[in-house]
Amino acid sequence: MFGGIDPGLLIASLMVASVPIILAAIGELVVERAGVLNLGVEGMMIMGAVCGFIASVQTGSAVLGFVGGALGGAALALIFAVLTQFLLANQVASGLALTLFGLGLSSLLGQGFVGIRPPATEALPFGPLAESPFFGRVIFGHDWVVYLSIASVAVAWWVLKSTRLGLILRAVGENHDAAHALGYKVRRIRVLAILFGGAMAGLGGAYVSLVRVPQWTDGITAGAGWIALAIVVFAAWRPWRALIGAYLFGGISVLQLNLQAAGARIPVEYLSMSPYLITIVVLVIMSSGKGKAALNAPANLGQTFHASR
Repeated sequence: MFGGIDPGLLIASLMVASVPIILAAIGELVVERAGVLNLGVEGMMIMGAVCGFIASVQTGSAVLGFVGGALGGAALALIFAVLTQFLLANQVASGLALTLFGLGLSSLLGQGFVGIRPPATEALPFGPLAESPFFGRVIFGHDWVVYLSIASVAVAWWVLKSTRLGLILRAVGENHDAAHALGYKVRRIRVLAILFGGAMAGLGGAYVSLVRVPQWTDGITAGAGWIALAIVVFAAWRPWRALIGAYLFGGISVLQLNLQAAGARIPVEYLSMSPYLITIVVLVIMSSGKGKAALNAPANLGQTFHASR
């Protein structure tokens, strides 16, 4: 114990707090690697949160709740894909509009589910390993979604770096005209990337409503989608750095709660805003001057593709 804070509990809580951001950030990283800027992550997360919550309560299954969350996020992503890839709407405006739409629709859908608790998502049974005083709590005391979030980082890194699919995805994001000239279906690739990103954001939102805060309230994601967007930039579009960024944010969030519980002589308002303040500072540092993050951005990020050009 350090100042009333248990390090094992702190790390375990950090890992849980980071799960929604990791899932949403990896999904958005793949979308942006394909050259699409989707600012609707927050809306997709909260749609995943409400759809996952409703599915879980109605079926009595936490697993089906996560499936419902992924489908809810993907459904909103499909609207974004139609607007930007077929109707050639502005990506920034479409993403912001869908965030507002998602926030409003989730509030409407969730009206009848306030005050209800969803089925529990239990930790995986690791037997004696989970009984270790430190490592049992930190490594072997989590539910399956925590391990899925870490696995998603490893898979995204491997696919982008070592597979033909990853090469094509990166080619589309770097120069969509050249990729089209080589015969790749740029629009199809981007639509699939957008759907994947929406499903991942929805899965992250479902984790918020089913595990982190096992209930439904309006605005339950509390800006996690915007943090995920910031972390993609902080990570310079690299999966492992996105994991580090998510843990940094999750660690700050959990630490400020532990400091409040430990009776730290710091105003609660300062502690509550600290995660967002640190994220802004990190982004400013990364983007200032000749920041490496700016140099690593996909060349066609946010640019509309039209096959007739």
